[in-house]
Parts: sequence; structure tokens; C-alpha cells
Amino acid sequence: MADQAYSLYAIDANRKTTHLATFRAICGKYPHKTPKEILDDLVAASSSGDRGKWFAAAKSAGLYDEAVALANSAPCDPKTLIRAARDNVAVEPGFALEAGMAALRWMAAGYGYEIGMPDVRAAYDHTVAAARRLGCETGTADRIRKLAMEQPGGGNLVFVALGRSLGLVAK
Repeated sequence: MADQAYSLYAIDANRKTTHLATFRAICGKYPHKTPKEILDDLVAASSSGDRGKWFAAAKSAGLYDEAVALANSAPCDPKTLIRAARDNVAVEPGFALEAGMAALRWMAAGYGYEIGMPDVRAAYDHTVAAARRLGCETGTADRIRKLAMEQPGGGNLVFVALGRSLGLVAK
């Protein structure tokens, strides 16, 4: 009856203060379910605007492709993405690069709480470090330049923080 209990009660009975804690609680109580199955069910039960909040759960389970997809599908805290990029440059550079790009994209769009120039610079530095490890620095620089140019000027913190570094603003 574990499957029936899971389908009827797992999500509601195990809601915690964070999405990651909810995910871990359910994984602990239903070991016969894979982390991917649980994550898929949690995401499906969420509103479309909350999908990005499951990023940390996917990352903690080693579901890097799913984590990137979640970070790109709905707003995700840029600081969480920056930490993920920083922590994975050496071990999962592809994931680190995409987490850093997502952080830059959400910051350029105005998301995040108390985001400043140091946050943009950190995301940029970790993204470039991951690109260097993967041998795709030029392509990554082009992606960042394009992202910064989508909304040039004072409304885009990425443009303001990186414009000179990217050659978008005269020195």
C-alpha cells in the first residue's frame, strides 16, 4: 500500500519550510521511489511559476539536466544559481555553466532579492571558469553579450555590471 499512500498523501503530509526539505522528507519516507520520480511528481503538483523553486532539490539529487531545465522554466533565486555554479565548476562544469547563465538571465530580467554588482560579477566569473574548463569561452562570451544586450541600459544590472568587460560600453 506504499504506492497508494504515496499518491494520496506524500506531498501534502510532507510539506516543509523549503522545497528542498519537502523533497528530502518524501525521499526518506518512500525509498521505493526514485528521486527523479519524486521530483517529477512535486514539479507536476506545483504551479508553473513555482517550478524554479525545485532547482535545489534536483541539484542535491544529482539530477543536473532537470535542475537546469527547472532554472530555465521559471524564476529561480539568482543567488542559489550562483552558489550552484561556484560549487560545481570543477566537478560538473557543464552544469555550472548553465546555472551561471540562468543566474545572469534572471538578474538581467530583474529577479532576485538584494542583488548587486558583486552578484553579477560572481555569476559571470563562475560561468566563464566553467566555460574555460569546457573549452567554449568564445561561445559563452557571445551568449552573455547577447543576454546583456536584450535590455541594455540602467534597467539591466547585467549590462551595467558587465558592459565594459563585454565590450558593450566604451571604456
